[in-house]
Amino acid sequence: MSVTPLQALPIDELRQRTSTKWRKYPPQVLPLFVAETDFPPAPAITAALTRAVLLGDTGYTPPDPGVATAYASFAARRFGSDVDSSRIRWTGDVMMGVVEILRAVTQPGDRVVVTPPVYPPFYDTVEEAGAVVERVPLLDTGSAWELDLLGIEAALAGGARAVLLCNPHNPTGTVHSRATLAALADLAAGFGAVVISDEIHAPLAHPGVVFTPFLDASPAAARVGYAVTSASKAFNFAGLKCALMVTADDETTRIVKALPDEVEWRTGLFGAIASVAAFSEESDAWLDGLLAALDQNRLLLADLLAEHVPGARYRIPDAGFLAWVDLSDLGWGDNPAVKIRREADVALHLGPLFGTEGKGHVRINFGCSPEVLREAVERIGALARS
Repeated sequence: MSVTPLQALPIDELRQRTSTKWRKYPPQVLPLFVAETDFPPAPAITAALTRAVLLGDTGYTPPDPGVATAYASFAARRFGSDVDSSRIRWTGDVMMGVVEILRAVTQPGDRVVVTPPVYPPFYDTVEEAGAVVERVPLLDTGSAWELDLLGIEAALAGGARAVLLCNPHNPTGTVHSRATLAALADLAAGFGAVVISDEIHAPLAHPGVVFTPFLDASPAAARVGYAVTSASKAFNFAGLKCALMVTADDETTRIVKALPDEVEWRTGLFGAIASVAAFSEESDAWLDGLLAALDQNRLLLADLLAEHVPGARYRIPDAGFLAWVDLSDLGWGDNPAVKIRREADVALHLGPLFGTEGKGHVRINFGCSPEVLREAVERIGALARS
């Protein structure tokens, strides 16, 4: 059955928004940097939040805001995953959840594996928890990015106590296979380590791509794993503050349940309300429309870059609305996004922030209209020809 792609809002309307995407740079700059999208909210979310405002339902988040049961139902429908809602706790956002779990499972000075190029807050989160980053870069096979399992094994053998996994991976859009995740779980189990899996982009796997939640990858993954996720990325409400910490084993559940009550209190009531609406069946059609739009844009971006910026190297992502693009051949230095913003009025995310592997790269947010995406790439192409 064909799905009608969701239509992005007109740019004049988008410029009325007051979020970072639309306020960091002046109006002549096309903002394709931060991970906010340009689509209208899911109707169920609009209705739920409107009702809350009209009621003055703006107080503290209740002891059970319903997000755990809503997510368990969503995971069953979308991923075929059997999640026990009694093993879920909630907090303000995914990085809050990650840092609290890291504090609980590591000691100060312990090393934590990250797999660059990777979401910049991963580095800060490890340090905030009192641990030390151990970099094991992704492997580029020439056609895909993969976890360097031998490198991770060496890090764990050398004493690293945890792996901070990004699945789907940001910025490459890689969806790790079940076999890869199971192998990672076996390594962690063998060395007495844990895996914390950031799965915020999980609802955004593209057609033909199967997303495997880490906890589902194998019995070992269920024992050693923690998943942290949120509706905020797919449904575009990062400012409302709600994320979920999911476990599948008695010991990992005990550790998460033992986190201070304040961890839950950081959840915003509007975030919880929006999450319940997002995870409901009522929002499935909206999400399908979003995925159809993003699928078109990820392919359109490949065509636009080939036409206007032929020196760019871009691998179509498995998931999400973020593109990892290598502009090294253009000779614009280690951080080409700076030149592009200053001279082409297009704001992209800075590649080196993702790790040294990001030199010469940019991250492009294609969660926008085809027209905006086309104009942005045409501006970059004009700069390349100048």
